[in-house]
Amino acid sequence: MKQWAFIDSGKRSPEYNMALDEALLKWHSEGLIPPVIRFYGWNPATLSIGYFQQVERDINLEAVKEYDLGFVRRPTGGRAVLHDKEVTYSVIVTEDYPDMPSTVTEAYRVISEGLLIGFQKLGLDAYFSVPKTEEEKAELREPRSGVCFDSPSYYELVVEGRKVAGSAQTRQKGVILQHGSILLDIDEDKLFDCFNFKNDRIRERMQRGFRKKAVAINALRPTPVSMEEAVEAFYVGFEKGLNIDLIPYKLSDEQESYVLQLAKEKYASDEWNYSK
Repeated sequence: MKQWAFIDSGKRSPEYNMALDEALLKWHSEGLIPPVIRFYGWNPATLSIGYFQQVERDINLEAVKEYDLGFVRRPTGGRAVLHDKEVTYSVIVTEDYPDMPSTVTEAYRVISEGLLIGFQKLGLDAYFSVPKTEEEKAELREPRSGVCFDSPSYYELVVEGRKVAGSAQTRQKGVILQHGSILLDIDEDKLFDCFNFKNDRIRERMQRGFRKKAVAINALRPTPVSMEEAVEAFYVGFEKGLNIDLIPYKLSDEQESYVLQLAKEKYASDEWNYSK
C-alpha cells in the first residue's frame, strides 16, 4: 500500500485553513510531499463561499457579522457552506495517481469511497447520489439558492435520501484538491440567516425544502458522535477506501511561515474574499 501524509490541524482560522490547503497542493505538485489527507475545524465558525459566488447577490453579510462568523472565499467552486459543528476534510493527490479517473465526477467517486466507509463505520446506511432526472440535473446547472447542502451533486454522500456531506474540487498544477464538510450537527436558522432571499416567503419555502434534502449525522443516530469519533471513523475510511497507509505529517517551521504569510496576504484580504 502507498503511504500518504496525514494532518489533523484542529480548529484554525478560515484564512489559515484555505492557505494550508493551497500550500499542500503546491508542495505536492513540486514533489516535496506525498499525497495528503487532512482533517480540520474552524475557529471561529465560518461561512465559506465558492470561488465563483457573488457575495453581494447571495450573502447577508450583516447576519455573518451578527453571528460573529468568519468569512472566506474558497479556491474551489460550489456554493456557500456554514462550517460549525462538522469535520472538514481535504484530499490532495496528483491527477495521474494510479487508477484516478480523469473526469471530475468520477474522481469524486474514487476519493469519496473513504467518506462512504467512514459513514458506514458510524452506523449510517450511506450511499452515493447520482442525479437521474432532467430536473435534478438542471438544478445542478442552475441552483435555486446559494446554499451548498440544498441539493446533492454527483457522487456526494446521502443517507435516507438526504445529503450528509458536501464537497468541492479544484485542479491546479496537475493536482486535485478536494475538500468538504461532514456535518455532525446543523443550525438551520443560522445557516439561512446568512443568505439573501427576495422575500420571507421564498426563504420559508427554501428552508422547508432544505430539511428534506440535507441532514446531519447526529440527527440520524441514537447517540451523538463526538468530533474525535468522527475523525477516527473517516481516518479508517480513507485508509480502506483508497487502499493507503496514513503517516502523521508535521509542517516544518519554514512551511508554517509560508502558510501564515499566504493566509494573511490572500485569504484574509478583502480583495480575495469580496471582489467577485
